[in-house]
Amino acid sequence: MAVAAVTTKPLDKPLHQPLHQPLTKKPLPAGRPREWYVSHNRRLKAMRLAIALLDTGVYIPSTANNARIRTTAERLGIHPPSDTTCRMVRALIRYGR
Repeated sequence: MAVAAVTTKPLDKPLHQPLHQPLTKKPLPAGRPREWYVSHNRRLKAMRLAIALLDTGVYIPSTANNARIRTTAERLGIHPPSDTTCRMVRALIRYGR
């Protein structure tokens, strides 16, 4: 019985490409007031938490209480969010519908 020989070179690229590449982080612009940086970072944190909650099936803001949001933050390795950030997470879930 004849055996087929492999005559092609192995692929240089992996067979499965990720659907998206993570964004490269850029430094924040200098010269803004401190409140701008605080609110900017708060919005980023709220978006990360809202996305994580939506991924776990929390689609209704009333089911995303502060305890659930803080548990999600702990699971993601994020510092516990404040009450203001929890309200922002619920607002993002609400307006994303």
